[in-house]
Amino acid sequence: MSLDSQPDISAGALPERPRQPLHEYLRTHARERGDHVACHWYGHRMRYAELDRASDAFAARLQALGVAKGEPVVLFLNNCPQYLVAHYGIQKIGAIVCPSGPLNKAHELAYQVGDLKARVIVAAAPLLPVVQQVQAEAPHLAHVFVVHYADLLPQEPVLDLPAELQAAMKEARVVPAGCEDFREASSGSATPAPVDLSLDDVALMTYTSGTTGLPKGAMLSYGNALFKTRIAADCNGVQAGDVLLSVAPLYHIAGMLMGVNVPVLVGATQVLLHRFDPHAVLQAIDHHRVTWWYSIAPMNVACMQQPDARDFDLSSLKVNPVTSFGIAFTEPLAQQWQGFAPNCTSHEAAYGLSETHTCDTYTPRHAPRWGTQGVPAPGVTIRIVDPETGHDLPAGEVGEIVLASEGTFKGYWNKPEATAATLRDGWVHTGDMGKLDADGYLCFIGRFKEMIKVSGYSVFPEEVETILIKHPAVAQAAVIAQPDAEKGEVVKAFIVRKPGAEPTPEAIVAWSRDNMAPYKVPRQVRFIDALPATGAGKVLRRLLKDIA
Repeated sequence: MSLDSQPDISAGALPERPRQPLHEYLRTHARERGDHVACHWYGHRMRYAELDRASDAFAARLQALGVAKGEPVVLFLNNCPQYLVAHYGIQKIGAIVCPSGPLNKAHELAYQVGDLKARVIVAAAPLLPVVQQVQAEAPHLAHVFVVHYADLLPQEPVLDLPAELQAAMKEARVVPAGCEDFREASSGSATPAPVDLSLDDVALMTYTSGTTGLPKGAMLSYGNALFKTRIAADCNGVQAGDVLLSVAPLYHIAGMLMGVNVPVLVGATQVLLHRFDPHAVLQAIDHHRVTWWYSIAPMNVACMQQPDARDFDLSSLKVNPVTSFGIAFTEPLAQQWQGFAPNCTSHEAAYGLSETHTCDTYTPRHAPRWGTQGVPAPGVTIRIVDPETGHDLPAGEVGEIVLASEGTFKGYWNKPEATAATLRDGWVHTGDMGKLDADGYLCFIGRFKEMIKVSGYSVFPEEVETILIKHPAVAQAAVIAQPDAEKGEVVKAFIVRKPGAEPTPEAIVAWSRDNMAPYKVPRQVRFIDALPATGAGKVLRRLLKDIA
């Protein structure tokens, strides 16, 4: 796919596509080109006909259990083809997909299960001990489908297997008493009874990361998913002949959009990895001739740092939208990446949030503006308002980002007060700080509630972090507010050092004094092995406060 084939969306319109739930696109591909590979999984091929049949069988099994339209079903597993089967099986009967991060511990899963009053969960075998702890206190969680990762792994994988999948291939296959085998539930040729569905019906409940307060279930509809999937596919020029690499966690809204939804909308092939491994990424691009990859900036860096990185042929890679989690994806970093993938155009992916099914902006590939998150996507309206008055602010001034589009969520599950605070007259009040330049490019600055006030000066954590990672010894950085009797607050930095580097806290502070305004300079520096983050790489500053 050449850059010249990118759809012309300058007029604000997307190519016409049928207005129907995404699982109907899956049915169409299965019917019209069922032998086309939907998913490569370390050498196993799942074709569109198989994905449609297996999700039909699972949907029918859910109906046999009495799962009805509008009922939450929890998914508790890492990336695997079974995730795709479960996701579309649930939505085919109008039930609600409710992902739970597989890094969650018992109290975190219990909170979500209790909030949903869920009675059905699809869980990976290694996570069953967590599920069983939750069941002890949540008897309504009565039915557990067990996924064995090894079920679809080939005997001779074509890519490096992560350690947990190697272990899964060696372990005895056991379905504990009181659980049901997902493989059996998704086998056979059963089909679900038809369900009357509307694009306005809730299809997904994705829990926010809990930056402020307890996590909340954002209710998203079939129509929300269709609208944002069209944007993600068409603004990035994804076509049926593309081969997409899916590495980001499928349970996360961005990974779901790019790895669950986009391939099915256009009928493309995806290469699915269980989790990020830089060597496996390079192998996958080379072996499968990957043309399109959604990545997180540290992933690109890790791939380039592989000792044998230049031994792989990455010439097939054409498009690489990148999210700046952990480190900023800068123009020099993009140029460095192009030295490895010579035919690839890489750029900042998008700005978005769970409440809007993400992807509210996109970067025009012929006109990227580094340091921004691109321009509003077709059909998305972005305003910058004064958080106190609600009045619109002119270009260049920092205020709260508010959004409106067909992607706007329907509210938070059973939380009317939180819904009213965020969703006002159709506008999503994001709690994010940003500004629009004269040409409409959005610059995300940070969260209002994470802003640090030093002697009356506003310090945006992301800005300080972006400067700190320019230090030659700093691999990653995150900063939070530290109470201070004299200044109100000061900046405290958490630093992950590059391998072999041994800077002192005093050296980091001295360097910071030379490279940023005095009020932004960290007064305390702490070195840690890794920053606490979501599976998608988003740093959780609230956990840094616990560490502090």
